Amino acid sequence: MTPLEARGLHRFYRRGDTEIAALRDVSLTCAAGESTAVTGPSGSGKSTLLSLLAGLDDPDGGAVHVAGHRLSHRGPAAAARLRASHIGVLTQASGLFGHLSVEENVVLAASLGRTGGPAPADLIDGLGLTTVRRSLPRTLSGGETARAGLAVALAGSPTVLLADEPTAEVSRDEETTILDLLDAWRPRDGAAVIVTHSPAVATHADRILHLVDGRLT
Repeated sequence: MTPLEARGLHRFYRRGDTEIAALRDVSLTCAAGESTAVTGPSGSGKSTLLSLLAGLDDPDGGAVHVAGHRLSHRGPAAAARLRASHIGVLTQASGLFGHLSVEENVVLAASLGRTGGPAPADLIDGLGLTTVRRSLPRTLSGGETARAGLAVALAGSPTVLLADEPTAEVSRDEETTILDLLDAWRPRDGAAVIVTHSPAVATHADRILHLVDGRLT
């Protein structure tokens, strides 16, 4: 089973009378156990690509398959079910509910995903969040927020981990910690795709793809 496959993705936007190509014929296959970094300048289409891979947006051409299931061009409910079962998303905004503690956020995410993954308590301890497990997100440091967001992304035992600038808000030392945790906890029989501007993050991946003007180079 191929964890993640995207074929011939095109995505266009309109700005007034002008049509803008955000992605042009982008294809990507991620093997089991592989981590892939996607780099490129601002405006190159990285965020658009991540949205399509997560099933949060549909391409104008091509399709995304996750764990053998077509994710693109499904109804919102069907796409949400596939996303909950197979995809963990780590964003700069952390994905944490502000009114829930770290532990409550992780437990909620685990309840929505697949069974058989790490227990919430193991994730919390393994990611160094034991002392802040009952804390609200607004009280966390940048590094703690990044680790809590990673715990939430991994809680549902995802086939694919998608990360958007996972170390953007942390120090250099904390970046190293996050990268080590990503490597230790990412899906072993799945795949990870990391969008980043950081050379350290990119070189930590198994392979690096460059996105320029909506095309992979």
